[in-house]
Order: sequence, then structure tokens, then C-alpha cells
Amino acid sequence: MSARGRALLLAKLAVDFKALDLVVLDVTGLSSFADFFVICSGKSSRQVQGIADNIQESLREQGIRPLGIEGHREGQWVLMDYGDVIAHVFYEPVRLLYDLESLWSEARRVRCDHEGLPESTIVP
Repeated sequence: MSARGRALLLAKLAVDFKALDLVVLDVTGLSSFADFFVICSGKSSRQVQGIADNIQESLREQGIRPLGIEGHREGQWVLMDYGDVIAHVFYEPVRLLYDLESLWSEARRVRCDHEGLPESTIVP
């Protein structure tokens, strides 16, 4: 599966568990450590942990394992490293504080509303 395919799969799995404000950024050429970021939010630390658990479990069933996961215990910002795809699952106020979308403002946003994701979950 391509990096783009994995990023879109991660996005779908996050939305399946009610992730909010989903953004997929193509950081190819801007980052030396990843090609795509999947960024989303949850309304509570429990929801953030649930979104991360859903992603990890679903990908494990497909034989895809993370290189590392950080922040799960706290549930404020869970970073899931899948090599060329990094998932950032934030508790809403923490996401506003770190504002990754602004830090990576040169990255191209990947449209995924036509890839089986509800358009209402996508940040334009």
C-alpha cells in the first residue's frame, strides 16, 4: 500500500471513531521523516485514546504495525508513527496550542472527501 493509501486509511479509521476536524497533509519534500500527516481531534482525552486505539487495532488486523506511539497514557496528543505516515490525534485545546497546520502551512492538503470520508469531518 502506498503512503497516500495508508494516510487515507488512517483518516478513515479516525473518522470511524468520530474524530473531528480531520486534515491530511502531504509533507513530501518538506519533511525528512514522513510523507503524510493525518491530524484530527477528540473532545476528551478518553476519545483521543479511543481514536488511537481504533487506528492501531484496525491496522494491526491488516498486518500494519506502528514504529512507535507516544502520548497515549495522557490522551492529550497521541503521535502514531507508521513510517512515512504520522498520525496526530489531539485533544481539541492542545491542538489549538500546537497548531501543526500553521507550522506545516507549506504542505499540500489532501482532499479525502471523495475517498469515503464524510465531507462534514474534513477541514477545508
